[in-house]
Amino acid sequence: MISAQDLKGLATYFPSIEKNYGRSLDHWFNLVHKQNGMKHMEVVSWLKTEHGLGHGHANAIVAYCFAQKKT
Repeated sequence: MISAQDLKGLATYFPSIEKNYGRSLDHWFNLVHKQNGMKHMEVVSWLKTEHGLGHGHANAIVAYCFAQKKT
């Protein structure tokens, strides 16, 4: 389970994600939420391969989205 502190840590990536990739966080969150049935690292790999995100950025987005689903 991801703690509130962990979520805050993940969120530190968000400004640079928007700046580097030119898309809103909502765009990335919506893409992740559409990947039904995929595991965390499968979605990270998909974001990296299909959308060119770096590993840390992709992981932060996916971890944040998956944590939101559990609450």
